[in-house]
Amino acid sequence: MADKIIKVLLVDDHQVVRRGLRTFLEVQDDIEVVGEASDGEEGVARTEELRPDVVLMDIKMPGTDGIEALRRLRELENPARVLIVTSFTEQRTVVPALRAGASGYVYKDVDPDALAGAIRSVHAGHVLLQPEVAGALLAQEDTGNGTGRGSTLTEREREVLGLIADGRSNREIARALVLSEKTVKTHVSNILMKLDLSDRTQAALWAVRHGAAG
Repeated sequence: MADKIIKVLLVDDHQVVRRGLRTFLEVQDDIEVVGEASDGEEGVARTEELRPDVVLMDIKMPGTDGIEALRRLRELENPARVLIVTSFTEQRTVVPALRAGASGYVYKDVDPDALAGAIRSVHAGHVLLQPEVAGALLAQEDTGNGTGRGSTLTEREREVLGLIADGRSNREIARALVLSEKTVKTHVSNILMKLDLSDRTQAALWAVRHGAAG
C-alpha cells in the first residue's frame, strides 16, 4: 500500500470517458477518484471544493473549456496538478494548455498502466512533455523572457534549475543535492522570481533554451 493516496478529479463532458477513466484508476492502490465534473466551470468549482492532488482535464468541452479552466485555477492559486487528457487530433491545443498551467498530457487511448504512471509522475512534480510539444513550446516562447537574468542565479540555483529541466520532483532534487525539501522549495521560488517565470514548466523550458539543462 502506498504511503499516500493520490486524490484525482475527472473533468470531461463525456460520461463514458469519465466512467472509463474511473474504471482504469479504481484498481490502483495509491489512486482514489474523489469526484467528477462535466465541464470546465464545474471542474474549477469541484477542484476548489475537493482539493484533489491531480485533475484529469479534457480540453474541448462546452461552455468553459479546459484551457479557460486552467487559467481560472491558476488565478485561484489552486495547487492541484492538471494532466490534460486529449485525442491525437487535438494535439495543437496541447501547447496553449501547457502554457495555461497544465503539468502535461496523455492521449485518451492511453494504456491504463501508463495513465496511472502519468498521474504519479505529475503528482511527484514532473512535467510530462513529448519532444514535439516541447519544441513547439520553445518556438512560441518569447525569446526575450528571462534573457540576461540567468546571471543573477546562484550556483546552487543553477543546479536546482538543471534538475527541474530533467523533470525531477522537489523530493528527488533534495536527495540529489543532499538538501531538505523546504530548502529546495525556497530555491525553486527564488529561480521563478529571478527569471520572472510563473511555474516549473516555464523554468524547464528556460533551462533548455539557455543551456542550463543537464
